[in-house]
Amino acid sequence: MERLERCGRRLRAGLAAGRARGRLPWLLLAIVLLGSALKDGDLVPETPMRNKRNPLNVYFVKVAWAWTFWLLLPFIAVTTYQFAKSKFLYGPTKSILMVLRRLSALLVGTAIWYVCTRFFMYIENLTGTCSTSGKLSEPRQLYATKQECHQDNGIWNGFDISGHCFLLSYCALMIMEEVAVLEGLSIDQNSNLRVVINILFLSLCFLTVIWVFMFLCTAVYFHDFSQKLLGVLIGLSAWYGTYRFWYLKPFSPGLPLPNIPLTSKKYSYSR
Repeated sequence: MERLERCGRRLRAGLAAGRARGRLPWLLLAIVLLGSALKDGDLVPETPMRNKRNPLNVYFVKVAWAWTFWLLLPFIAVTTYQFAKSKFLYGPTKSILMVLRRLSALLVGTAIWYVCTRFFMYIENLTGTCSTSGKLSEPRQLYATKQECHQDNGIWNGFDISGHCFLLSYCALMIMEEVAVLEGLSIDQNSNLRVVINILFLSLCFLTVIWVFMFLCTAVYFHDFSQKLLGVLIGLSAWYGTYRFWYLKPFSPGLPLPNIPLTSKKYSYSR
C-alpha cells in the first residue's frame, strides 16, 4: 500500500495546477502532425502495432469508450460524494444529487461518442465507392454502404475520418479533466477510501497512457493526414465544448471542481 501511495503521489504532483491538462491538447496535435510526416516519408519501422489485430487495439481501443466509462463511473461517484461532504458540508441527499449531476457527464460523453461515430460512418458511406474483383463480363453492382461492399469481399474507398484519433483524444482529455478533482480533495491518508481512490486513479492514468500511445500508433501507421487531423479536431472540439464551455454553465453536469478557479486550487490530496 505504501508503494501504491508513493506512485499515486508522484502522478498527482504531475497533474497539479493543470499543467498536464493544458499541454495534452497540444501534444495530441503535435503527434498527428509529426506522425503523419513520418508516415508520408515512409520513415516508420515495421512493428506489430502496424497490424490492426494487435492486442492493444483489439482489447482496448476497439472498446475504448467502455473502458473509459466504467473506470470513470466509480471514480466520479466516490470523489464527488466525498468532495460534496468535505467542501460544501452537504448532507447525504444533496451529496447524492451532486454525484448524479456529475455522472451525467458520462451520459453526455456517450452521446458524443455515438453521434460522432455514426456521423463518421455516414460520411464514409456517402463519399465511398466499392472495388471488387468481379469478372469484366459481369454487370457492375452498386453498393450503398461499406458493409454491403465487404459482404462481397470488396474494398471500400471513402473518406474515413479517424475514429481512433477522435475517441482516443476525447477519452484522454476527459480523464485528465475528471482526475482534477484530486487537486481539491482532502482524505485521511490511512483510510480505506483513499486506497480505493488511489487504485482508480492509477488505473485511469494507466488507461490514459494506453490511449496516448495508441493515438501515436494511429498517427504513424494509419489513415491520411486530413482524416487524422479532422478526427482529433472533432475530439478536441467535443472536449472544449463541454469542459471549457458548457460545463461552466448552471444547467450542465458541472466541473469536477465547481466554483474553484484553476489558479486557486489547493493541491491538498497528496498531503
